[in-house]
Amino acid sequence: MTVSVPATHTDGNGVSHPFKRHEHGFGTRAIHVGSEANAETGAVIPPISLSTTYKQDSVGVHKGFEYSRSGNPNRDALESTLASIEVGGAYALAFSSGSATTATVLQSLGPNAHVLSVNDVYGGTFRYLKRVASETQGLETTFLDLEKASDDEILAEIRPNTKLIWIESPTNPTLRLVDVPRIVSLARSHPSSPLVLIDNTFMSPFYASPLLQGADIVVHSLTKYINGHSDVVMGAAILPPHHSELVEKLRFLQNAHGAIPSPYDCWLAQRGAKTLHLRMKQHGVNALAVAKALARNPHVEEVIYPGLASSPRHALARKTLSPHARKFVDSLPSSVASTPSSSSTDLSSEEGGFPFGGMVSFRIRGGFAEANKFLSTTRLFTLAESLGGVESLAEHPARMTHGSIPPAERALLGIGDNLIRLSVGVEETEDLVHDVEQALEIAVKGGKTA
Repeated sequence: MTVSVPATHTDGNGVSHPFKRHEHGFGTRAIHVGSEANAETGAVIPPISLSTTYKQDSVGVHKGFEYSRSGNPNRDALESTLASIEVGGAYALAFSSGSATTATVLQSLGPNAHVLSVNDVYGGTFRYLKRVASETQGLETTFLDLEKASDDEILAEIRPNTKLIWIESPTNPTLRLVDVPRIVSLARSHPSSPLVLIDNTFMSPFYASPLLQGADIVVHSLTKYINGHSDVVMGAAILPPHHSELVEKLRFLQNAHGAIPSPYDCWLAQRGAKTLHLRMKQHGVNALAVAKALARNPHVEEVIYPGLASSPRHALARKTLSPHARKFVDSLPSSVASTPSSSSTDLSSEEGGFPFGGMVSFRIRGGFAEANKFLSTTRLFTLAESLGGVESLAEHPARMTHGSIPPAERALLGIGDNLIRLSVGVEETEDLVHDVEQALEIAVKGGKTA
């Protein structure tokens, strides 16, 4: 969002001075873009338009809306907000779910296309690629470890009919990081020049800006961080200015198959987006503290959180940060990197790091029995699927979110029975740290609840 200002102003002595153009920050855009005061009533909060159809003054002459499947004031407002906060975006399309977004993007590729996908992909995306798109449109998918594969290995998997490279970064649930500019460069160097898509759900538009890194499409499950309150199911795709033709194709499909969100859900998601910057900061601070507590706990085999200084992905994680997230991280006092736990053990300097989203995965010492005990013993981390809400959630990927992936493939990805995924909420930091510590004690040692 850019403020419109005169080119110059005149001081008290009659001398003209140039104005500096002021660009509004992330939080300001999230609150104001798409949420202008209502022209008819002056209402500061946009009203909910439930009408399914709209009056035309004469045939084809109307106020921009005809039928709510094709367009709705609340959906338009939300899409404006999304295009503004996903930096580099010019167009946004909202869908009835993240899965509907996935389906629409893949349908736009047409028949007999090939997709190169990161191998550690969300279970629902894997299911659609392998069991739906392959049967209904002849789409073929190659799954590759885009984090570790060499340039030559990646280029060797791009075919003449490869139309899309599908990336999650961090991946779900093992939080692997993909160097997006590197993949974009490889895609552009190949004669097929496939589109590069980033599922940015885990990072949200606050922590990462893939369009600035050269991505062609960014998708989100709005159900997660952008809405942030676990009361809406919705998805979205955001594209940069130079993809207007692709946007038109996606809009046609959006209208044709009608997987659109309700006006009320759009209103809720837009309301949620207004506090995204505030929530993501606390999600990150809390996740870092929980990750540090897990890292020093003897009942934990491995902690996966790229923000930890000990993580092999730490340097790439910092490189991945959006400009506004980097500004936030750099502004944090050093005390954030040494948040006290509920135990008496202080954090050492080696346990430093920075907030990098709210998702933490770890491997508990033991197997499914210990993982299940942990998940049923936490008090603040609710055992449930999904993520990104203000409340903390915990789940068992192998038997829940990634159950649709064959066991052999899960094993190759490191999704075993002792892997636990945490969505760290915005509760008080020390309460969350205490909760994981007491649950680990009970799960592994059979201790008593404190």
